Amino acid sequence: MNDGVGIDLMDVDRLASALDRRPGLRDRLFHPGEHTSDAGRPRAVRSLAARFCAKEAVTKALRLDAFRPLEIEVVGDGGPPEVRLHGAAAERARELGVAVVISLTHERRSAAAVAWAVGGTGAAA
Repeated sequence: MNDGVGIDLMDVDRLASALDRRPGLRDRLFHPGEHTSDAGRPRAVRSLAARFCAKEAVTKALRLDAFRPLEIEVVGDGGPPEVRLHGAAAERARELGVAVVISLTHERRSAAAVAWAVGGTGAAA
């Protein structure tokens, strides 16, 4: 496999409810920078939902054997979002010789992401 594609879609309210019920869940799903960059903004949970979808999409694109959300970090400073891979996810990308590109979207009720493991562009780190 040179290229892989993953996609994920989720209901924003479902994530909001899960985070309300289990406050520690945020730290098990997101790196500190992922859940503090939008803190206090009305759309913060939408952004988190899109990031969660990206993690699922990357898992699918790399055909990982398990979902390890802290090994997939979504970063961006106002520009297009990027993925930083850690641990087994980074190792898998190196093994496949791919870099991972993502696209996120969200609206009031839904969030989605697509991930593309692109071959021949070097290893993701």
